[in-house]
Amino acid sequence: MEAKLIIEIAIMLFSGILLGRLAKQFKMPNVTGYLIAGLILGPSFLNVIAIDMVNDFVVIADVALGFIAFSIGSQFDLNYFRKVGIAPIVIATAEALLAVILVTLVLLLCGFDPKLSLMLGAIAAATAPAQTIMVIKQYDAKGPLTSMLMSVVAIDDAIALIAFGFAATIVNTMNSTVETSLLLSIMAPFYEVLISFILGAAAGILMKLFFRFFKKPSNQICIVIAFILLTYWVADLLHGSPLLACMALGGVLVNIYRDHIDTLLKTSDAFTPPIFMVFFVISGAGFQVSALPAIGLIGIIYVVVRVIGKMAGSWLGGRLTHQSKSICNYLGPTLMPQAGVALGLVVVAAKLVPLYAEQIQVVILSSTFIYSVIGPIAAKYALVKAGEITLPEAKPLTSPKIHS
Repeated sequence: MEAKLIIEIAIMLFSGILLGRLAKQFKMPNVTGYLIAGLILGPSFLNVIAIDMVNDFVVIADVALGFIAFSIGSQFDLNYFRKVGIAPIVIATAEALLAVILVTLVLLLCGFDPKLSLMLGAIAAATAPAQTIMVIKQYDAKGPLTSMLMSVVAIDDAIALIAFGFAATIVNTMNSTVETSLLLSIMAPFYEVLISFILGAAAGILMKLFFRFFKKPSNQICIVIAFILLTYWVADLLHGSPLLACMALGGVLVNIYRDHIDTLLKTSDAFTPPIFMVFFVISGAGFQVSALPAIGLIGIIYVVVRVIGKMAGSWLGGRLTHQSKSICNYLGPTLMPQAGVALGLVVVAAKLVPLYAEQIQVVILSSTFIYSVIGPIAAKYALVKAGEITLPEAKPLTSPKIHS
């Protein structure tokens, strides 16, 4: 078993490198190549990575998501928010809620069950930052759109959890077989967000104390890894959101450890590439191509209308907060991917509407696959159009300070 595990990790890394380079030749982000490598190696094609192995690698997914959330949180510099004000909160609220409202309304108008429509609509709010963050890192994207994007995706998950909590409360009241306190149902998502932020803040303060005694980069990276994993685990144990807790950890640390945060983040970034590569290859292996034909009308509506909601909501939020044309026009396409939080909400939704459990799972899994392949390409296109990525084959679009 151990030898099989070792060789599979080696195969994942080699295939990720090769398909990442091939994707680059077709002007696609590396992460798209990693996902396609996993798809080819997975049960849908070669079956080198069997489905039980995909399930066994869930710990890699947790570690990768913890680091991704920490990286997003590290963008929450209060100096930036003093400059831009409440714009990220307004934009994140607009794009998340408009996706919820449009998906729910269109499904209802097409005659689908109100409970099913509410559950899918609520899940539509969630955005997975992993693929987009990888595109930003690969091309070293910098600028107003990139900064706004990092802030919006961090806030997005909190709004998605709250929106889903309210949708679940409504479904509970409609479902006579589920007996639960209305007050507890309403308070549950707020508890999840609050406990996550408290845990992350406490971990950030404690981490800074450790850094006083351990100043070598080799020691500090061990401390960072330990605190991210511990925060993720405790948040899960206390029924909080591990992603929000790790975001809060990064957000607090960047504001109380300003003098050394850049060095710390560079050290962290040097550690994570193989973890991210294995994570995305495993994610690709977990997609079942055979599920795509079963997506049906409801799946097509979900995939298309959710994107419309995200794009329209980010445009509206940008206009309301008087953002630049590049943010209003190009933020929406970067919010397309959906994975971690959405897949977690599928489990809850299936319990609330068991009659539609299989349908919800097929729709979200299939849409996740579609978004994961198309999303990084859309994000790269948007960042190039906004002038925040300069490619070797493209002329700089705006700022001369952008690097390739």
